[in-house]
Amino acid sequence: MATYAIGDIQGCYDALSRLLDACAFDRAKDKIWLVGDLVNRGPKSLKTLRLIKSLGASAVTVLGNHDLYLLMVAEGGAKFRGKDDTIQGILDAKDRDELLDWLRKQPLCHTEGNFCMVHAGLLPQWTAAQARELSREVEVALQGNNYREFILNLWGSEPAGWSDDLSGWQRLRVIVNAMTRMRFCTPEGIMEFKAKGELVNAPAGHLPWFDAPNRQNIDSVLVTGHWSALGLQITPNRLALDTGCLWGGHLTALRLEDRRVFQVDCSSGEALPLKR
Repeated sequence: MATYAIGDIQGCYDALSRLLDACAFDRAKDKIWLVGDLVNRGPKSLKTLRLIKSLGASAVTVLGNHDLYLLMVAEGGAKFRGKDDTIQGILDAKDRDELLDWLRKQPLCHTEGNFCMVHAGLLPQWTAAQARELSREVEVALQGNNYREFILNLWGSEPAGWSDDLSGWQRLRVIVNAMTRMRFCTPEGIMEFKAKGELVNAPAGHLPWFDAPNRQNIDSVLVTGHWSALGLQITPNRLALDTGCLWGGHLTALRLEDRRVFQVDCSSGEALPLKR
């Protein structure tokens, strides 16, 4: 049995299919871990979502910002941007409700052994165990009978930092934003969402979330995506796997047992013009 952690797919179904072949993935005995952003921007979001859902327990998924965007558009919690989005096929599909119901039952954070998988990152105050508990709070809201109300209150970048005293929609929004959107934060964990791209683009007083001093999750191995400008990064306690397939880069899988890397090039017709 092997476990392959795979970076952001974003609807690049052809590349995903070739990567699974390159890994010799066997759904009967192997598992894939998906760091989120299963859909959007790539040309085959619907086929991608159907494939991953069909894998059942062989696929472990956490939600990314594009996955949540799909759920928000479906419920009227966000405006459909249209131009660069490829989620309309999902919204029009005959199995739309089944796919969206499956998607909203996925967590923001998955922990297993010393590994912690999350789409973007963790605030410096959180241990991996605490992050998993906070993820469960979001899961209760997203999977409950009133999940539409949660989705309608999800949009926004405030509050920008964590406090144990936070409650209600503000508390859930900080959890979601940290785990699905964060790149830069202050040493105290105040997030900034406008800056993207290379590390040199850090706003004054901010640094990459994983460089925050006294980070309480430093003893766990964090498996992340979201930040394609970082490229593949493999350190003792962090595996960054978004290698920009959507932008003409690679789709990457890393076998957790021995850290062997598998990569395929972006398939013809899948890549968008380079834009960080």
